[in-house]
Amino acid sequence: MAKITYIEFNGKEHVVDVKNGMSVMEGAVKNLIPGIDADCGGACACATCHVYVDNAWLDKLEPMQEMEKTMLDFAEGVEANSRLSCQIKVSDALDGLVVRTPKSQH
Repeated sequence: MAKITYIEFNGKEHVVDVKNGMSVMEGAVKNLIPGIDADCGGACACATCHVYVDNAWLDKLEPMQEMEKTMLDFAEGVEANSRLSCQIKVSDALDGLVVRTPKSQH
């Protein structure tokens, strides 16, 4: 289990425990985190779970696959640290991960 910090665009923080094997998106949906709608349910078929990953964590994530890169083309406000939270699998190695939700998703 990993403690994940979700920060809304306005700075409000939500710190939740997410089970290993779940995605960061699933942890958000299960805990009713605003700004992560997950319209496609985690199928990497939309960009409504777009997050900004804290730069300190970027190198600890699995590399982005082509499908995720393609779907990010549909997200607003994409930055170098943008990821789809449905594509980030939680493990003990991600304990302390910090992600922020874009203003456009609120």
